[in-house]
Order: sequence, then structure tokens, then C-alpha cells
Amino acid sequence: MHLTGDSDSGDPNAAYCLDGIYHLHYIVIHPWRGGGTGHVNGGKKSLSFIHVSSPDMLHWTWQPTNLQPSFTGHGVASGTGFMTKEGRPAAIYAGLGDPHHSYITVATDNQLSAWEKPYPVMPTGGPDGGMTLTSGPDCFLVGDTYYAYSKTQDYMVCKSTDLVNWTYVGPLMKHELPEVAMGEDIGTANMFQLGDRWMLLCISHEMGCRYYLGDWDEDAEQFVPKSHGRMNWRRPDQSLIDPRYRDFFAPESLLTADGRRVMWGWIATADPSIDGKKVQSLPRELSLTNDELRIHPLRELESLRYDAAVFDDIVLTPAAGERFTISNITDLEGDAFEIRVSVDRAEIERKRFGFLLFAGGESDGLPVLFRPESGTICVGKTEAPFAVADLPNDEDMDLRIYVDKYLVEVFVNGRQALLSTHMNYRDGSALEAYLYGVAVRVPPMTIRKVEIWKLKPTNQRFFEARENPVWKPDEK
Repeated sequence: MHLTGDSDSGDPNAAYCLDGIYHLHYIVIHPWRGGGTGHVNGGKKSLSFIHVSSPDMLHWTWQPTNLQPSFTGHGVASGTGFMTKEGRPAAIYAGLGDPHHSYITVATDNQLSAWEKPYPVMPTGGPDGGMTLTSGPDCFLVGDTYYAYSKTQDYMVCKSTDLVNWTYVGPLMKHELPEVAMGEDIGTANMFQLGDRWMLLCISHEMGCRYYLGDWDEDAEQFVPKSHGRMNWRRPDQSLIDPRYRDFFAPESLLTADGRRVMWGWIATADPSIDGKKVQSLPRELSLTNDELRIHPLRELESLRYDAAVFDDIVLTPAAGERFTISNITDLEGDAFEIRVSVDRAEIERKRFGFLLFAGGESDGLPVLFRPESGTICVGKTEAPFAVADLPNDEDMDLRIYVDKYLVEVFVNGRQALLSTHMNYRDGSALEAYLYGVAVRVPPMTIRKVEIWKLKPTNQRFFEARENPVWKPDEK
């Protein structure tokens, strides 16, 4: 979503489904010399919320930018969107001013064509008689009560019945979970109900996207976390000493008209070569099964499919004396694909296997590899927890791979999702299957089905926005 050379984009923010149309905002850092507050980069730039809209969460149109310093009087940094008790779209965000505060603004219509003047959230009754919400605030509704919190002030939550008068309650979290390291913050957070649980979707600023599942204690007015999971993982070339791995970062979510919870993440550091392109991830559908999170690609992506190719019963037969077997499935001609692989559960028990994208010629390609010895799946250099052994005996493997030029996103059985990049994607076009082991130790493996669709492009309006920058914020 990087549109011009003098601006830089970032976090997704303030997302809604209104009258069947989807709206998403994202941060843009842009030239600003208005002499007001909220400057960054030595007073030469500030932040605004770019507004895009879509009928399907795939084809986005850039709209005029309303939430910008020339209107708000301050820079507009991360926050979230929410609906008021009256059914009006509202946003809470960090206002970069002097001093910094969190601000609330309410849209005047469901097209988000204009907003009421923002006002600061100034709770009373805190440890020092008051408190200040500043960085990455969130607001959610429980019954008739609004609750708001931010990453500062030890994640203290405050409440209001009218969005104007706020009172300090206490710490947001009942307790922390043992797998969360001391020092991890709760940033760019988004609290919502998912099934019978509450979900706190957030980041650690250094370690990327993560989430809690738990309950809201209405008496204590606190979130009680039951489990924790990560959506981002360190690559070997990212520092252990100074963790700043943010390949999947700064999440935002909305509720669709038919009740699905859909999220995006900012792909911030996946490869140094894409720094400056500033893309958002594919939309992901979140749901619960037996209190465990399920992550599926947005079902509307299927509308982009065309020119299908289907390969049935691909047999991988280890050769005598060979340490591994690689078999060509097909060549991928084009830029964007969905690849769906179905394998019987019994075929993959204890097998180290996978697929190679962009392979052939001088290219080793990008591996999508399942490793029973570590209980992980690898996509390129990114490795995340996933063990075939944990699948129920009656659940076959359903692997979905999305390729958009250099960017690859993988979903497996709705139980894991991860992404990687391969900047040399034009060096090879083969899709290959891989199986580890020699013939005397590993039996042949049958891949039941591989389905491949080309995907139609969705970025035409992006190029139109470059030519006709109606979105461009004021610079003075």
C-alpha cells in the first residue's frame, strides 16, 4: 500500500463492515509543515489514517483522507475502530501531540465521509487521581459499558457509559501467562468476543503478532487469559539478542455482515528487499473449535480462482540409496496462485515431506516442509509449530498455499498460518514434491490431490490511486 515516494505506510487500523461495505484505515507517514503538533522525523512529517473501502475485502478503493493533522490538530497513530451503543462507527487512537493523549472520534455517516471533532480520553480515579491513555488504545463494549485501555500505564483499563466521562477501574489483565516473557508489551491491541471466549489480539512490539484467549470477569472488570498463542516467528537471520522480528505485525480485525471475525496483519520485516513496499497480509478468518483458535484464508479469495489444474494420486517413491526424493508436479506460469494439497492422514505419519516453490534450473526454490523431528512446519526460513502427530486420526491434511509474486502465505488445516518471501521468484517456476529417506526405510507416499488455480489481480484501484491521489493528506 505504498503509494508515493514521499510517504510511508504502516499499521492497519479502524476496520468496519457498514451497510455491506468494508472499510479499513492504515497509517501513512507524510510530509507535514503546518506548524502544529504531532511531528515526526524532525518536525517534517506526521501521521494520518488513509481510508480504503471494498465490497469484498479484496478489491479496495482509496477514499479522501479525513483523519489527518489538518483536521484533528495532531498526528493520528495506532488505535482501533468500534461501534457505539447507538450503532455508529467510532475510532479510538493515539494522538501525537503535546502532550500525547488517546482520542475518540465518531463518524457522521456510515460512508465515513466525515467525522466529529476528536476529543481526549481523560479518566479520573487512577493511582495519582487520573491516568492517561496514550499508545495504541483499544475500546470495546460489555453490555452498556465501554472499556478502554492502552499499552501505557501498565495496561490499566477505564470505563464509561457515554464515551465522554471515564473512570479508572484497574489492571486489564487478571494475571499473565508463563509463556509470555517479562517485558513483552500489549500493543496495537483489539479485544472482542470469539465464540464463547474473549480474544485479545495484539503484538509484542519486538516479537510481533500474538493473542490471548480467555474470559471477561464482569464482577472484577478484568480479562482472565486462559491460553496464549503466537502468529509470528523469528527467522534465523533475525537477532536473538535484540528481538525485532515483525514479519507479521500490528493486527486489526472486523466482524463481517455474516458474523465472521476477519483480521489483517502488517508485513513489516519479512525481507529487507520489500522494505518500502509496506504490504498487508491476506485477510484471515478466525474461529474457535474446542476452545482452540482456527485460522483460515478469507473465503472470498475463492472468487479470484480461474484456469484450474488438478493432479490426482501423485506417488513419491524413494529411490534406493538416495537420501531424499524430489518429483516435479508442474510448472507455475504466472504471478499469483492458490495451491491446495490433500493428503490422507495415514500417508504422512512420521514423514518428513513437503513442497518446493519456484524450483527448477539453478534455483533450489522455497521449501514448504513438514518436520516431525521438530514438530514444525517451515516456509522458507520461517518455522512455526505444527505436528502431524497432533492431528486427530480422522483428520486428513489440508494445505493451502497462496503465491503473489515474491510473497507466500501458507495455511494448514486451519491450525497454523505463516508467511515468507522469495525475492528470486522468477528464477524457477517448478512446483516440486519432496520426501526424505531411502527406500529401505521409507515407504512410497501418495499425495491424494493437488489443485492449482491462477488468481485474478485485485490491485487495479491501487494503480488508479497512484494516478489520482484523492487520498493524499494535506501537507500544510
